[in-house]
Amino acid sequence: MRIPGLIAFFATALAAQSLDGTWHGTLNTGSQEIPFRFDLAGTGANINGTFFNGDERFTSTSGQLSAATLNLRWEYFAATLEAKVDKDAIDGTYSRARSKPMHFHATRTWMKPVGANPPWIGGLWILENVKSSKGESAWHFVVKQQGGEIAATILRVDGDTGTLSGWYDGAKFILSHFSGQRPDYVEVTPQPDGTLKLIENGKDSATGYRADVAKAKGLPQPSDPTQHTGVKDASEPFHFRFADLNGRMVADNDPRFTGKVVLINISGSWCPNCHDEAPFLVELYKKYRAQGLEIVTLSFEEGDQLKNPTRLHSFIARYGIDYTVLLAGDSSQAAEKLPQTKNWDAWPTTLLIGRVARVREVNTGFPSKASGELYALAKEEITAKVEHLLAESALSLH
Repeated sequence: MRIPGLIAFFATALAAQSLDGTWHGTLNTGSQEIPFRFDLAGTGANINGTFFNGDERFTSTSGQLSAATLNLRWEYFAATLEAKVDKDAIDGTYSRARSKPMHFHATRTWMKPVGANPPWIGGLWILENVKSSKGESAWHFVVKQQGGEIAATILRVDGDTGTLSGWYDGAKFILSHFSGQRPDYVEVTPQPDGTLKLIENGKDSATGYRADVAKAKGLPQPSDPTQHTGVKDASEPFHFRFADLNGRMVADNDPRFTGKVVLINISGSWCPNCHDEAPFLVELYKKYRAQGLEIVTLSFEEGDQLKNPTRLHSFIARYGIDYTVLLAGDSSQAAEKLPQTKNWDAWPTTLLIGRVARVREVNTGFPSKASGELYALAKEEITAKVEHLLAESALSLH
């Protein structure tokens, strides 16, 4: 019998066949099945996979398809997908650093059971009765709707959920998100009184009111990101001293920061909302560097990434970051290493420092493009503050 040769023949044929196109995946988090879109392109060592956050693409940095086995790596997530494949299905696991592997399954075809006569829920909502570990009383819920399909996001003080995509099933809207990070599943049920009932990941519920209705009723509003976190003494310089990725120590009194407007960005390459913020900081630095703006990211990573920060290097490369990035320590040590902060509990957090090295404002979190007008507003407000600080004369502030 020539079975080994036959197996090798089919394995070679599978590796050579095209898996190009859109696949419809589900991720099992252990408590929830998360549906999502997944694209594949290429063959052999040139294969790549792409997750989506709305229109934003997260494509693997390396891959291999051989002997009916698919391996994909996202270095900027420190994530790996390992699966068995055939022409109609992919089945395996998705793993990120320090996270338990999650079962991953994808098929070529998928029918969305869009129900008839979907109610209109597009617009801005305020979610009340929320369960927040950060002391918030309310969140924003931003919804874009086209027929029975919607794209939405929940915006909290530290950032949003990314794009929650979904459809109306005849009784409720079913929304989900997975872009290689922050898996989320939300059911939204319109109520007879015009409110919405939201259930997130099968357990956490909230009530949604139209933004104007919530305001008219005097209901709690979402937290102001400029008021959530502060510093203990704004009259004191904000101090830091950490190593850059070449091992050189850099402190707040480094000549590159003297007399400059400085944004101190508390971040981590593991943090989804930090990925949302990075392109904006790159844009800001490019526009205002010549006028005296400096940005320094204090990146807190997990222990294994501190020893070999491959994910942080890939994060920097993905977004084209050319401002200062310092490796500040383990994420669990952040509060200890930044003792001047007050009520700091969110990633990212950005401190705006004036030309005489004093904290002028602290901005908590950052929304993604999924937040629509609130995303645009956040960028406009931070940009305006930077322009104001740049316009100030150092002499006038002494």
